Amino acid sequence: QVQLVESGGGLVQIGGSVTLSCYASGGLLDYFNLGWFRQAPGKEREATSCLDNVSEKVYYTDFVKGRFTMSRDKVKRLVYLQLNNLESEDTAVYYCATDLTMASRACESGEYERWGEKDYWGQGTQVTVSS
Repeated sequence: QVQLVESGGGLVQIGGSVTLSCYASGGLLDYFNLGWFRQAPGKEREATSCLDNVSEKVYYTDFVKGRFTMSRDKVKRLVYLQLNNLESEDTAVYYCATDLTMASRACESGEYERWGEKDYWGQGTQVTVSS
């Protein structure tokens, strides 16, 4: 059973930092790529980053601009997204997701940015950035 559970969101001041966690059940981290996404009020969901399961390389969407860092702890079955120097525009619900496809090159190719209904998503965690 695929289970992705995000946590760590909350109220953060502008310029502050927060680290989000995503618990991935079973062998998800052993076999599949995982990505972080967000959806701001009134906007479409957008990708922020993707961790390639094989190469362990992280690919970031351009707008992240070095402010976000994605990592994982396979022993704890956790994937993290550290958000730094937060801006009000970073207010959103943050999701982790996977395409559940072995040997997928979705991170490297950018395909992960188009993950959608056929893929697997957590319930999300809210990050609110305020002055």
